Amino acid sequence: MSAAPISATEAPNGAAARDFTSPAIRIARVMCITGIVYVHAWTGLAGGDIAAANNSAQGALRWGLIELLGRSAVPLLGMISGWLVAGSVLRRGYGSFIGGKARTILAPMVVWNAIAILLVGGAGTLGILMAPTISSAHWVFDELFCLWTPDDINVQMSFLRDLFVCMAMAPLIARLPRAALVAIAVLAAAWSISGFSFLLLLRPQILLFFTIGMLARRSDAPQRLASAPLLALALPYVLLAAAKIGLEISGYADMAEHRLPMATLDQIFRLTTALFFWSIAWRVAQSRLSAPILKIEPFAFLMFCAHLILIWFGGPFVGNVTGRMGSPLYPAFLLLQPVLVWIAAIGIGKALMAVSPAAAKLLSGGRLTAEPRRYRLPRLRPSPAAS
Repeated sequence: MSAAPISATEAPNGAAARDFTSPAIRIARVMCITGIVYVHAWTGLAGGDIAAANNSAQGALRWGLIELLGRSAVPLLGMISGWLVAGSVLRRGYGSFIGGKARTILAPMVVWNAIAILLVGGAGTLGILMAPTISSAHWVFDELFCLWTPDDINVQMSFLRDLFVCMAMAPLIARLPRAALVAIAVLAAAWSISGFSFLLLLRPQILLFFTIGMLARRSDAPQRLASAPLLALALPYVLLAAAKIGLEISGYADMAEHRLPMATLDQIFRLTTALFFWSIAWRVAQSRLSAPILKIEPFAFLMFCAHLILIWFGGPFVGNVTGRMGSPLYPAFLLLQPVLVWIAAIGIGKALMAVSPAAAKLLSGGRLTAEPRRYRLPRLRPSPAAS
């Protein structure tokens, strides 16, 4: 049974707050990366066929999983990254800091992209998979480093690319006053909504949520938000989700002249969803569910990097049994895809640790070889408002 939420005045401080927040962060990572799998789930259909199937019941299920659950992943992961780095960046020299981020973010990104090019791109070129083909040296270079466009194979890797850029700026912006950080967040939000393309960031909303995370570090906002009544965070999420569904059904969302208001709504909804999911992660951290989730969390980064390669190969294999999107068994396969990917990623991680700890360290950004953490969560008194 979950512990009752704490009141804002009883939010833990100092070491107790760190002990309490850290498990919730790790649980939130697992939740977010699980949701990302739905965004990239195998359908067995090409782009045009997927668009045609979106009006079906299975298309509505897939849309709901992506838009109402999966899309929260990038905002919450970005905020977590900003919150964590704001607590450490000022204690390290720039060379040491950026070198560490290159080892834990940039190097795994490049190696996993190389693996994807070799396996998925090679299979697509040979006609074994319906997948992107190795078309030119320019394509390979861009696919490795995500310099100009998001990857065609590992589409999630542009998050790591933009996150590394944010990390490179972190030592500077972490020293700015609060008003300057707010200004950066506002500019990043405007950039994201505008649709303006500039190569510094492929997805400027990552800077927005990264900066929000840094701002949150300067206050007890994570604890206060998480300890607020769940209904206070669930209600905005439900209302905005209903608005998105209604606009989608009406066709308003698909009209080109409505792009700006829809982009604004999407930005607000993603923030609302991230805050709602954070409050859920905080509560799960206090429950018996936390132990098994914390046990698999060290594999989360490896799963994030590997899941699309697994889907490229595993999707058609399982799809031979269940059928593609539109088949009677496909909804069960769609719902189970994160579970199947988690099982495969954990198996790969354990095999790597047994065969080559160095490879496990590289491909997991150091997560699989890090010293396991033990948590002793503070006992919390129920808030009078929670009864």
